[in-house]
Amino acid sequence: MYHCHNRIAYITLNRPDKRNALNFQVVAELKEAFKQAQSDENAKVIVLKAEGKVFCAGADLEYLQTLQKNTFEENLADSSHLKELFELIYTHPKIVIAQIHGHAIAGGAGLAAVCDFSFSVPEAQFGYTEVKIGFIPAIVMVFLLRKIGEGRAKELLLSGDLISAQKAKEYGLINYIVEAENLASEVEKFALHLCRNNSAQSLATTKQMIARVQEMPLSEALNFAAKQNATARESTDCKKGIASFLEKKSLEW
Repeated sequence: MYHCHNRIAYITLNRPDKRNALNFQVVAELKEAFKQAQSDENAKVIVLKAEGKVFCAGADLEYLQTLQKNTFEENLADSSHLKELFELIYTHPKIVIAQIHGHAIAGGAGLAAVCDFSFSVPEAQFGYTEVKIGFIPAIVMVFLLRKIGEGRAKELLLSGDLISAQKAKEYGLINYIVEAENLASEVEKFALHLCRNNSAQSLATTKQMIARVQEMPLSEALNFAAKQNATARESTDCKKGIASFLEKKSLEW
């Protein structure tokens, strides 16, 4: 489900009867929605939210059971389909905010980890429960390790235990905890703050640099950063922003 309002693109998980569990179709629809947001000139920030009581319960286990009859190649194609969704969100040029109104488990916690910001209600629980059913948190761990580090990631991935929203915030998995009645308005307020105060071009470049520099040796990362710095100085947004600051003019992007 996709709609855009006030420069905010809302992408909604809408499978409440299955706790918004992820199967091939849901992943395909999410990929399509994020691609639509990327090309939508009216959208500057994206909010990922969900219907029902649960934000996302992770993989649809009934769907996974049917995949056990597949060949390795067929399962690899399905896994790659999911991988592409997480990579799309992580590298998306627009800022993605997760609006978490209920539990985020396994792949659902992965969605929280891969978003740039996450707002959660106090009652939500988070965890990677794959090892409890003989599965593995393969794709989500790539992003979780980057987000919270090896120690905390091992604690979550190897125990399979659920943690509270407060602990998820302490671990750095989510950013903000907001009471349920204020969740939507606080997310909107934060999204509008980004829209009005920050350059879309600067946000996109900074986000993509964060993803890339972690993979590079120090000297390579610094050379890449210097080139990006030089490129940014020539950008329209940078010239506009510096001129406005020096001329003491208010600026709303």
